[in-house]
Amino acid sequence: MIPSFLLALREGLEAALIIGIVLGVLRKINRPELIPAVWRGTAAAVLMSLIAALALNMAGAKFEGVAEEAFEGVAMLLAAAVLTWVIIWMRRQGRTMTKDIESRATAAAGGSGKALFALAFLAVFREGIELALFLLAARFASSPMQTLLGTLLGLAGAVALGWLLFAASYRFSLQRFFQITNILLILFAAGLVGLGVHELNEAGWIPSVIEHVWDINYILSDKSESGEILKVILGYNGNPSLTEVIAYIGYYVFLLVIFWRKPQSQEISAGQPVV
Repeated sequence: MIPSFLLALREGLEAALIIGIVLGVLRKINRPELIPAVWRGTAAAVLMSLIAALALNMAGAKFEGVAEEAFEGVAMLLAAAVLTWVIIWMRRQGRTMTKDIESRATAAAGGSGKALFALAFLAVFREGIELALFLLAARFASSPMQTLLGTLLGLAGAVALGWLLFAASYRFSLQRFFQITNILLILFAAGLVGLGVHELNEAGWIPSVIEHVWDINYILSDKSESGEILKVILGYNGNPSLTEVIAYIGYYVFLLVIFWRKPQSQEISAGQPVV
């Protein structure tokens, strides 16, 4: 439930922030007649996201045996890749996100309501598709009921935070919020990588090389209640294969290399010419 709650809270709050910024721009430039177009785009995006989520789950339910293991493994690795892109993008572009959305909303408000409909639809639909993919991967490591409950609680929390930010003029550090959630999502993404490789080991798509590098299930079984919790949050496996261990550690090494590099925006601001 924890990963689905965190994912829904994170993606839902991003969507709420975008819509809130767009609505704020329309109020600022005194164009209230365009607000319904924003809500129509939001509603259409939510509906399409629900349809996409149902389609993904129905597609996964059709597979059995090796095909099911392969589908789960690919879905987990794909979700980890998209989640990693979101984390890296937010780290590099998060500080200018508000200004970028405001400028796009101002430009769209100069035309018809169709431009604002498209802006709201694409922004919310992107978050919805990402969430649908993440929750599909989370469902493989947790029960459907826990995933659904965590998702509903996360979305409710996102709506509440969005309302506090824009309707009640409440302020808290969004940068700190995204920093904390980034750390938690990195742990979850690493777990997805490990579990994804494990499923592909079972399907025969990726060789195990060494089937069990170690076996500590006698200390903490991955089938126990505590082990299941660690599996959902961190991708814990009491007897992982060699390729699973390499993938898990390699993911952290990859992020360290990415985060160690100075972002391009910082290099430009340091005085380097833009070609």
